[in-house]
Amino acid sequence: MTKQQQILFQPLTLGKRYSRNRFALAPMTRRSATATGVPTDEMAAYYAAFAAGGFGTIITEGTYTDTLFSQTDAHQPGLVNEAQLAGWKTVVDKVHEEGRDANGNTALIILQLMHGGALVQHTDNTIAPSAVQPVGIRNTEANGLKGPFPLPAVMTTATLATAKAGFVATALRAVAAGFDGVEIHAANGYLLDQFITPHTNIREDAYGGNYRNRLRFLMEVYQEIKAAVPADFIVGMRLSESKVNDLSYRWPEGAAAATAIFKVLKELEADYIHIAAEGGNWGRESLYSDGRSSNGIARKITGRPVIVNGGMHDMTLATELLNAAQADMVSIGKAAISNPDLPNKIARGEALIAFSKTLIKDSLTISNVGKQLGIRN
Repeated sequence: MTKQQQILFQPLTLGKRYSRNRFALAPMTRRSATATGVPTDEMAAYYAAFAAGGFGTIITEGTYTDTLFSQTDAHQPGLVNEAQLAGWKTVVDKVHEEGRDANGNTALIILQLMHGGALVQHTDNTIAPSAVQPVGIRNTEANGLKGPFPLPAVMTTATLATAKAGFVATALRAVAAGFDGVEIHAANGYLLDQFITPHTNIREDAYGGNYRNRLRFLMEVYQEIKAAVPADFIVGMRLSESKVNDLSYRWPEGAAAATAIFKVLKELEADYIHIAAEGGNWGRESLYSDGRSSNGIARKITGRPVIVNGGMHDMTLATELLNAAQADMVSIGKAAISNPDLPNKIARGEALIAFSKTLIKDSLTISNVGKQLGIRN
């Protein structure tokens, strides 16, 4: 570990809880729950491997929040009933057990709350802010339907209230399961991001139009969750410019859009803001022509902890951003799958195993990630 990398191993306050370092596992779709959305023992071993490998914060894959419209993929985990709660409790307990260090500090585990909106893979029954045809086609690798996304139904006052209630109820179940917090998924083109994005939100009511109106639903979800959960329970949010179905998309106004968005979100005093780079390249997806970045703007305006994403296994880039106060934590996805002990390797000065699709196909399935570090089901 170099002197510049020492900041990665400093603790960080998220809300009223502490991450033992600046490494977060990025949320990644795995489609590994049962057909009824119940987390499995293999999932417990999978997440526990990252905790044992030194990650201070574990953010789970997107988890659906109601049984009507929110589920995005087949075999996606949910947290809407007692069976799913019991499954997640096993995951949480395993992460806390394997993630405990010599000082008694354990890894944090945060549940990502997700509503697919118009970008649902497994059914044609979808809703969205507006009846706008989604860009692109469904993920042909997913165990779901193929071809173009369907035209979604416009969300009404009733479906807005139902979706919001689902987020809050799932957050309360996360408390019961022992999670340390939740992350509201408002990125990558899914429902809450559909409200933020101008071309998917052409509403003329209080939820459409200017930045404040397009952010209104996200803010209401955040505020209602925060009011319902215990005071020391972390509530963060994830945003992005690019979408899973449109990787080239950027906010049309660039840095001006970022400035306007984070001036509104500052009012929430969120426990953290997670800026995703869906395509995996921070420079391409987060830098603006004037040299500023979305994560840097978010941090400067809101004053809240910012998690940066997109190629952060590059320790030179990661440490530069943290040391320059452009971010407070880095989230790592694909490189973590091939190196579930990535933080421990960095601390020991060891080389990382390069990620490749061939490698993940042959040996890095969800069941084998845990086995790499001797974590058993």
